[in-house]
Amino acid sequence: GVVEVEAEDGSFFNVGIERLHLEQDAGKLIHDLSPTESYVDLNRAGTALMEIVSRPDLRTPEEAVAYVKKIRTILVYLGTCDGDMEKGNLRADVNVSVCRAGNYEKFKATGDFSFLGTRCEIKNVNSFRFISQAIQYEARRQIEILEDGGSIIQETRLFDPVKGETRSMRSKEEAQDYRYFPDPDLLPLDLEEAWIAEIKASLPELPDDKRKRLMSQYGLSQYDAIVLISEQAKADYFEAAAQGRDAKLVANWVTNEVSARLAADGKDFSENPLPAAHVAQLVELIETNVISSKIAKEVFDHVWNGEGSPAEVVEKHGLKQVTDTGAIEKAVDEIIAANPDKAAAVAEKPQALGWFVGQVMKATGGKANPAAVNDILKAKLGL
Repeated sequence: GVVEVEAEDGSFFNVGIERLHLEQDAGKLIHDLSPTESYVDLNRAGTALMEIVSRPDLRTPEEAVAYVKKIRTILVYLGTCDGDMEKGNLRADVNVSVCRAGNYEKFKATGDFSFLGTRCEIKNVNSFRFISQAIQYEARRQIEILEDGGSIIQETRLFDPVKGETRSMRSKEEAQDYRYFPDPDLLPLDLEEAWIAEIKASLPELPDDKRKRLMSQYGLSQYDAIVLISEQAKADYFEAAAQGRDAKLVANWVTNEVSARLAADGKDFSENPLPAAHVAQLVELIETNVISSKIAKEVFDHVWNGEGSPAEVVEKHGLKQVTDTGAIEKAVDEIIAANPDKAAAVAEKPQALGWFVGQVMKATGGKANPAAVNDILKAKLGL
């Protein structure tokens, strides 16, 4: 199959999937807890393990990280894996090889792997940052060896995140060295097409389909849709808050303010303490001009700190926007009267209007309706 991956610049590239195989996690030996003893850890032994082998379609550390992030998102959406890399529930074996300029294109044209150079495999890398660092170090290491006239030995290596370098673990077997053969005690599996079709029909909405739907249904940009689908809980939260509201405004609050607060607290969206209904109500208050966008941030602070819903906070702290044109006009008159020189200069320098807007907002505690302030000032100053 093929996985479509979003690059950092918003473009897409495809990564082919060579195969997916299932195995069982093995026990492991730990040698660095004692100078005289080795420990055996069988806690994960027998746990189902799925290995996804990609084609050599990745050219940079950034592409590799974007690919693993996309795979992680798909697996989390499917409920196959929680994607927790710190706990080892998702890991990457990173294969790195370097080749001379033009040889990659020859490989793509011919399928001849010899154009790609000898690869080394870096086992069990457990963070996106380490994936990038391991690739960068390993590529530099191989280039230095080749430029010094040496040759790359196919081997398995480990990445040391403290030193930021890879080190040799063992020589790497070729595929034929595994000596695969059919196990006489395991019967071949015959999967019926009807059963496969049934499974396909039962799959949840996958990230790519959700991205396209959010763009068409809510009129979101591709960037906003990609940010929202990065976590299934985030996309669900957005949709719960966006019903009947300005979807772009809701997306801004979800991806900016809510995301920032969760990140600061070390939480993800599945642990979000703020009900989606509160974001919906906050956006409604902005849409109906009860509060301004600026006041909304103050309201959000109070809501996040557990002081109640946005409507309750606005009432409690007296944060309703001033839409009474009489009150705004009074503030405008006082500021113009106190600054006749600046008022006279506005005709020649219209951008100076911004200073008057700021003064009126300051005089009204930031509660004046900005549009009304602008309209009244322009009328009073002859703009």
